[in-house]
Amino acid sequence: MTHTPAWRAFKRTEDCACAFASLIYVGAVLHAWRVLPGDSSVKLLWILAAPSMFLGMSFVLPIIIGPLRRLLVRYVWMSFKAGFGQTPGSILSGLGLLAAAAVFIYLQVSGARRGGGYPAGVFAGYAAGIGVLFAQALLVRVVERHPEVKPVIEQRG
Repeated sequence: MTHTPAWRAFKRTEDCACAFASLIYVGAVLHAWRVLPGDSSVKLLWILAAPSMFLGMSFVLPIIIGPLRRLLVRYVWMSFKAGFGQTPGSILSGLGLLAAAAVFIYLQVSGARRGGGYPAGVFAGYAAGIGVLFAQALLVRVVERHPEVKPVIEQRG
């Protein structure tokens, strides 16, 4: 049975948010690598290695810890019911939030380039957010198999 247009749009938006957030991160890493002071080992540690641990934890923990998984599943379902990802305005607002995060990262990197603190925290925080986005995208596929959800998201006849 096929899914309703609303569910397909929601699912696609979740996937696109993951892709857009990942592209922003890649762009931020490339920019930071080019302009931040320090040798390659320092950059590798604070821009890629440490944030990768946060990304991994924020993806895996909500999947394997029952109460966190249920909380995130409930959030995914409420997001769908609220209409997220189903209208151009909702899609643009979600992408706008990710773009605002990109600007914040850029400003943090620029500040460090001018002698400010190293922006390790902003990379770790953004990576953790990407992990949660990927966990949500995975849980969308779990939610759509739930017997109480199927009648709501599947087209009839």
